[in-house]
Amino acid sequence: MRRPKEYLLLYLKGVSMGGADVIPGVSGGTIAFITGIYEELVNSIKSIDGNAVRLLLSLQLAAFWKHINGSFLITVLAGVLTSLLSLARLMTYVLENYPIAVWSFFFGLILISSPLIMRDIHRWHLGTFLAFISGAVIAYWITVLSPTETPTNLFFIFFCGALAICAMILPGISGAFILLLIGKYEYMINALIEFNFPVILVFAVGCLLGLIGFSYVLSWILQYYRYPALALLAGFMIGSLNKVWPWKEVVSYRFNHEGIQVPAFDKSVLPGRYLEVTGQDPQLFYAILFAATGVFLVVAIEKTAAYIRSKN
Repeated sequence: MRRPKEYLLLYLKGVSMGGADVIPGVSGGTIAFITGIYEELVNSIKSIDGNAVRLLLSLQLAAFWKHINGSFLITVLAGVLTSLLSLARLMTYVLENYPIAVWSFFFGLILISSPLIMRDIHRWHLGTFLAFISGAVIAYWITVLSPTETPTNLFFIFFCGALAICAMILPGISGAFILLLIGKYEYMINALIEFNFPVILVFAVGCLLGLIGFSYVLSWILQYYRYPALALLAGFMIGSLNKVWPWKEVVSYRFNHEGIQVPAFDKSVLPGRYLEVTGQDPQLFYAILFAATGVFLVVAIEKTAAYIRSKN
């Protein structure tokens, strides 16, 4: 049984996951992997099955709670919801005002996390190597797709929730970016800010059902094909670095719901090119500083976790 301090730490990990999920390009699954709760999270979600429903309907609440690892799930979920409901405005603000610092920080986080995952792969063979390459290629391909316009009916919102949550739980593939690609990122952010409960509820139900279904697939893969699965996830993270590259050149624009012109599609460029096309300082010093901070944070978390494991 976890101690109160451990539950507080779990809650903060959930907060970090939720904050990451708000940003297009950063995956909550990446944060779960970095903070060491990924597999427990997947297996706990998977445990919400027929047995859990039977225990709940027969009012065996203590057995139900234990079966689904309820204390873990509710703590992480509370952290995620706290971020989604409170950090939407903050994340929008910092991305608008300090984009290079924010993207650099997440670049450092993801860059160091991939080799840390690969460190757990003790046997490399052709299938494992191909899984890594495939993950990198798929994630990179997703980052260069152009956003599209889609409907706003509740059935499609349900579908968006189910699709986005599958991406959110995969390290390196951002659920927020998937929403951006299908034209629903801004729509859902506004729904959160304006407390549009019908849209939020339908989206949440889609997330819940998609998450439970997809957790079975992930759990099975991690159990029977662990090393190729880890290689695939590490590849996802490497391929997603294109999305969090700090310097972008806007290729096309679109009009948001307020009729304001905003970037629709961009591409990664070198700092010199960024200065040339935007006339803005590429802030190399701050970019390196924040990327290094991201690397340091992940290494510190890893070292702290290893120390706690050794003490236990």
